[in-house]
Amino acid sequence: MQAILEKISSYNIFNFLLPGTVFAFVSDQFTDTEFVQDDLLIAVFVYYFLGLLISRVGSLVVEPALKRIGFISFSDYVDFVRASKIDPMLTTLSEVNNTFRTLISLTMFAIGTIGYDRLAARSSGFSTYAPYVLLLLILAVFLFAYRKQTAYITKRVDEAKSS
Repeated sequence: MQAILEKISSYNIFNFLLPGTVFAFVSDQFTDTEFVQDDLLIAVFVYYFLGLLISRVGSLVVEPALKRIGFISFSDYVDFVRASKIDPMLTTLSEVNNTFRTLISLTMFAIGTIGYDRLAARSSGFSTYAPYVLLLLILAVFLFAYRKQTAYITKRVDEAKSS
């Protein structure tokens, strides 16, 4: 277990493991859904997966929504890559920025889970189809996350070729 934890980067801890752990505890405290695990090894994987899902929703939903309403704006990605070569602190700042985005998404997840729990308690029919809808939503999140990550990789390769 210690060897696994030593290989996890600070990005993985603050953008995946921490949000997943917080979400599990919030869900256990405020809903009938229980994510908290007794087995430490299982807990790490469950919390990491929950955090990964929360983080990707932040990347795919929160970030574009905040950009669309003009709350945030970004530099061009190619400019970011070039500037990162000159100023290594930008990588750290970007990691912190992504942590804030993930925490926003975490808050949305907590509110959504509490809302779901209240709705499911009032409607038994809702609970019947909810797991299937949830799995389809998770599939969609990871499909779009894969597409976005592939686009980033392609941009970096194109930038490297042109340098």
